[in-house]
Amino acid sequence: MSDLILFWHRRDLRISDHTGLAAARKQTPKVVGVFCLDDNLLNPDEVAPARVAYMIGCLQSLQQRYLQAGSQLLILRDNPVTAIPNLAAALNAKAVFWNWDVEPYAQVRDNEVVSALKTKGIQTLEQNWDQLLHSPTEIFSGAKTPYTVYTPFWKNWNSKPKNQPVATLVNCENLTDAEQEIAKKSGVINLPTAADLGFNWDGELIIAPGEIAAQEKLDNFTKNVINEYDEQRNYPAVEGTSLLSAALKFGVIGIRTIWEKTTELLANSNSEEVTNNIVSWQKELAWREFYQHAMYHFPELAEGAYRDVFKNFPWKNNEKHFIAWCQGKTGYPIVDAAMRQLNETGWMHNRCRMIVASFLTKDLIINPQWGEKYFMQKLIDGDLSANNGGWQWSASSGMDPKPLRIFNPASQAQKFDPEGEYIRQWVKELRYVDTQYLISGKIPPLELSSIKYPAPIVDHKKQQALFKKIYQELKIEN
Repeated sequence: MSDLILFWHRRDLRISDHTGLAAARKQTPKVVGVFCLDDNLLNPDEVAPARVAYMIGCLQSLQQRYLQAGSQLLILRDNPVTAIPNLAAALNAKAVFWNWDVEPYAQVRDNEVVSALKTKGIQTLEQNWDQLLHSPTEIFSGAKTPYTVYTPFWKNWNSKPKNQPVATLVNCENLTDAEQEIAKKSGVINLPTAADLGFNWDGELIIAPGEIAAQEKLDNFTKNVINEYDEQRNYPAVEGTSLLSAALKFGVIGIRTIWEKTTELLANSNSEEVTNNIVSWQKELAWREFYQHAMYHFPELAEGAYRDVFKNFPWKNNEKHFIAWCQGKTGYPIVDAAMRQLNETGWMHNRCRMIVASFLTKDLIINPQWGEKYFMQKLIDGDLSANNGGWQWSASSGMDPKPLRIFNPASQAQKFDPEGEYIRQWVKELRYVDTQYLISGKIPPLELSSIKYPAPIVDHKKQQALFKKIYQELKIEN
């Protein structure tokens, strides 16, 4: 058996601040990366073209980073349950390392890979949670149960010491020429394009692929944006967020690197206001972990509602209304602007994600799983745990002590897009409409006709009352 360790990348497409790679490098200089394109995770009906384009760009970057470290990243396109063990056996690897994941499919797949490797006499490194600051088995309530409410989770999670970033992979040994030939015969291929995989994306990406670009985005955010984050993050016309969600989804930047940056900023903070802004972003990072811990402990979340009252909720599921929502043609300007931003860029501002999710579930009374799926078909940062958690929060069907949070689209626009800048940017036909009409949604019928913008497809006040009535009746029954 050789000294080779294969490192199987999944949602950790970097070589810096990488716990799994650091552990592998401690054992041997011969660390070679492998990424397996899994058709189970590349279903065109479930995966966003922008997300695949970003992933391929990150893999290109990762290949270059491996070359700089003296090694390489191998590419497979197969079922990893068989492909990873077969490649490891063919190369006579002593071990395969990887970082663990919270998602139900990943849990099953990884256990099957462990079993297959063991039958071949190949070691694995288990329970290495690179994508989280604290593993799902580390944070529990006083009753030793997983948290189902965010605030006490945050208090406990935040009180725990956080690990520092780990060293970047350096000074590795590559495969020999003979091993390269064996790898090719074992299914190793050239990295395909997104189009080769059946995903076409011609637009720009909200963030450039790769770990260097992610680090630059972090630096820009922490130098120029974070000091006003708590206020500015709610205004979709302003670039007031980090825009690191896609980088975090694919692990292009280490979460320890990000957290260390926030602690440095706190140490240098010279005002309570600045401190509050930094802590506000830390709380958003904790929301990310809360949802991942929830998915790990309650995998049934991926299949439907957490709260019993919503498990058999009589959603109206009007398909015409759903299509109008998808296309950004509901007659509610802030909703339509957000959906068009999503369709055109593969990304949507977080405030707007809450607005459109509330509108779909509380105004159109459509099953949140329809919206959850549509988001995953479009979002560059589409992540099962975060997307599911956000939708259940908005639908009031998840782990939330406030079951009937209903957003009024007009109130949201008036508060968070008071000049109509965001609406005008994405709903071009409304760019000359008076601001008072734009943010209230009460555009005169004659003007609607002339600009070819739809009248509201439902009445918010009536639909809100209907939703509450249905909910109260079900609550009594349950």
